[in-house]
Amino acid sequence: MRLNVVLMKKIDILVIRSFIGPFILTTCVVVFIFLMRFLMLYFNDFVGKDLGYDVFGKLFVYFSLITVPIALPLSTLLASLMCFGNLGEYSELTAIKSAGVPISRVLFPAMIFALGVSVFSFWFNNTVNPWANLKGYSLLYDVKTTKVTLNIKEGIFYKEIPGYSIKVVKKFSDGKTLKGVTIYNHSQNNGNINVTLADSGKMYTMYDNTYLVFELFNGCNYIDYRSNDASYNETQFVKNGFKQNKMVFSLESFGMKRTDESQFKYHEFMKNINQLNEQADSIKKDIKKTLRSQTTLATNLYNFQFKEYPVDTSKAARERKPIKSGSWIAEKMKKSVTVTSDEEAFETALNQAKNLKDQFNTTVDIIKSKKRDAIKAEVEKWHKFTMAFACFVMFLIGSSLGSIIKKGGFGMPVLLSITFFILMYVLMQLGDKYAKEDIWPVLLGVWMPDFILLLFGVYFLYKATNDARLFESDIYAVYFDKLKSLWNERKFFKPKKVLT
Repeated sequence: MRLNVVLMKKIDILVIRSFIGPFILTTCVVVFIFLMRFLMLYFNDFVGKDLGYDVFGKLFVYFSLITVPIALPLSTLLASLMCFGNLGEYSELTAIKSAGVPISRVLFPAMIFALGVSVFSFWFNNTVNPWANLKGYSLLYDVKTTKVTLNIKEGIFYKEIPGYSIKVVKKFSDGKTLKGVTIYNHSQNNGNINVTLADSGKMYTMYDNTYLVFELFNGCNYIDYRSNDASYNETQFVKNGFKQNKMVFSLESFGMKRTDESQFKYHEFMKNINQLNEQADSIKKDIKKTLRSQTTLATNLYNFQFKEYPVDTSKAARERKPIKSGSWIAEKMKKSVTVTSDEEAFETALNQAKNLKDQFNTTVDIIKSKKRDAIKAEVEKWHKFTMAFACFVMFLIGSSLGSIIKKGGFGMPVLLSITFFILMYVLMQLGDKYAKEDIWPVLLGVWMPDFILLLFGVYFLYKATNDARLFESDIYAVYFDKLKSLWNERKFFKPKKVLT
């Protein structure tokens, strides 16, 4: 008995060591791949803005944390495939089975570790991920709205400096010496009435790139003043010649300004489960309040009534004969009705009905919009659970397939991992789309990928327990030979046509 306990401890240590190494490695690789995808996606927003290493460092840290929830299922799948594939490839798994240890017992320590990864993933999704989303996307917004650093090109008006338009004919290789400088002053928003022309000049910055200096040589400044009635006065034209002149421009608009992070907290990605529950509940209360106010408003503003006219059930009314349509009494009653008042009442009722219909349509659109927001909050809340459970499901698939295919390394495991990850991603996008469009219930849309993948995991685990040979070509060759022999026998025993 003691020998069995010692043996099982050694097997557990072997499995855990074989699993943890690939798991850490694949997690880092997957996070790096997703980070490179983010970098390529927003590469144009980073070029030429002189952001500094601290800004890039923060962006990479935040978006590395953002990619962890989606990276953990993939890394768990890949690590379990590599772990049990390596054990099978080097016959260690076969030796363990030959000792009488079932495959379920071999998977047990790694399964406990996968459950721990799922719990960590849930905590990370609910605590760290909203904070990282808030920090990362607010910083990314500031980076995207930051102006490109000063880059004046030859023959093109540069208008990034507020209130000025600058053009140079030639810019020498040192990046400072200029020839043929034209500067329009539009700071007063009164057109091209203030222009400076110079034969040559120099361009440089000072005070830690906070100011831009144009040192101009051999030029003139032309100012055409307007009169009080906004018309040009030919007598108020000023021309100032100079041999050397300095113009200083502030580069404050080129620096990155941080936006208040509270402006981004409205999004579902920035909230934890409690905040998402509060958002969904408040939206549902708003919908009920809107419906009640709409009913009250329609009742108060419009003069329709749902009343039944009293019916005279007396004996005299029952014995009273109906008035014939052609009689003089009916003609007199018809003349007593005011046609104009009836037409006005009809027009009033029709207009009120149209207004009420338009108001109802607007209310319905508002309610649909609020309901979509509530569904988005529900979907994001359940994703914190589904992404955590996906780690365990991926472990079932990976460990079962690894023990079946008995191939380690980055070949077959990577191919299978990418296949199942793409399947999970497609199913997730499909379920989210139908759930957010209110075609499917939210629970069905968000849990469908995990449920389908769980069926795969249970099936592969069953096959691994029974030592199935799903990925060996000779098995399918045997089936093909049987089908071929059946086909040949069918042709051999085919009845011949009788000649007459």
